[in-house]
Amino acid sequence: MDPGPMDLSETKGRLAYGIAKILKEKGFLAYFAGGCVRDHLMGRKPDDFDIATTAKPEEVEKLFRKTIPVGKQFGVMIVVDEEIPFEVATFRCEGGYRDGRHPSSVSFTQPEEDAKRRDFTVNGMFYDPFAGKVIDFVGGMADLPRKLIKAIGDPAARFEEDKLRLLRAVRFASTLGFEIEKKTWEALRGKASEIRAVSPERIREELVKIFTRTGAARGLTLLSESGLMKEILPEVEAMRGVKQPENFHPEGDVYEHTRLLLENLRPPVSTILAFSALFHDIGKPKTSAIRKGRLTFYEHSEEGAKIASEIMRRLRFSNEEIDGVAECVANHMKFMDVQKMRAGKLKQFISRPYFKEEMELHRVDCVASHGMLDNLTFLEGKLKEYANEELKPKPLISGTDLIELGMKPGPAMKPILEELYELQLEGEFPNRDAALRWIVSKFKQN
Repeated sequence: MDPGPMDLSETKGRLAYGIAKILKEKGFLAYFAGGCVRDHLMGRKPDDFDIATTAKPEEVEKLFRKTIPVGKQFGVMIVVDEEIPFEVATFRCEGGYRDGRHPSSVSFTQPEEDAKRRDFTVNGMFYDPFAGKVIDFVGGMADLPRKLIKAIGDPAARFEEDKLRLLRAVRFASTLGFEIEKKTWEALRGKASEIRAVSPERIREELVKIFTRTGAARGLTLLSESGLMKEILPEVEAMRGVKQPENFHPEGDVYEHTRLLLENLRPPVSTILAFSALFHDIGKPKTSAIRKGRLTFYEHSEEGAKIASEIMRRLRFSNEEIDGVAECVANHMKFMDVQKMRAGKLKQFISRPYFKEEMELHRVDCVASHGMLDNLTFLEGKLKEYANEELKPKPLISGTDLIELGMKPGPAMKPILEELYELQLEGEFPNRDAALRWIVSKFKQN
């Protein structure tokens, strides 16, 4: 496997080469490390460049104008060039791990020892940008064509050092389309419960990478089969075995339906869309019931929005992401009514902030079940029809106007304002005066 020299023509590659060159000119070894080497060998353009060096953190600080000591005690510095951050880490070996993440001690060493403390063989290789060759102490070049995620050395020891590697193994297998090597898989399954030692933020970051990238459906399967799912997303695992009406869901239970949704998403996938797809039916296990001999899931979307919000708060998602997913989950059943909506209501429906994500969620929801896309086609036509309209104009009439006309402040104002706005969107009022005349006539009728 020799794809030739690494492509360093784009900005990140050029800057990474420049950093390595400065280190080399000062007498230090400087190699590219990890994912960029793997991607290069796979014929992909590397996106992120990490640099491993014999220079110690203090020496890195002296050599570069802007550095950030993110993990200086562990030999890790960030060098910022043209506002782009690059991780520059000193070759190191590590003592015992005190908390499933941080080593109790670090000593600086040479490349071969450093490679042995990394996670998986395909991530443990170096690239010498000056000689244009790969340096492989761990067998990564052999495992790449075999499409294997294999722990370096003893799998149990690697997972014990950093429990997050349990999730990383799943992430690399799903996004790269690789298998997890047998002993690595056995160790992963044996230690799945230990993922609870990892912070919610770190778990969230890995889940986002799994579900927003290619291979999300396989990621779901590996999370479930490994035992990780029941530890970090038990609400998703609970969808297994929850039956659905065969006329609408010939594909099977709620879990299988969700897996098919993820399989049919089209990259690029936003965090809000990915987790809306994952959680859209998460309320079904709690709302499943037999009524008059029929299987029902009344209000499962509302229940699902609550559960999704709880999970995302637990995993420290941003408020914007939580609100976006909750809205998509809560609204996903409303698509069945779009062809019956009055124009004003429909315009409000399609002008909501996450409608783009909701449309795609509706598409994959249909594709993963009954396959009927008539509502989607209808909405696509309406979007074209309304393309040159302002779908969310300022209301012509406010609550203050109603009060000035003699209406008592209170909840009774809301339905009148909503009806007024719908009529405004439907073009019933050419101006504010026409809207005021409508209100006056309505009051007289009452």
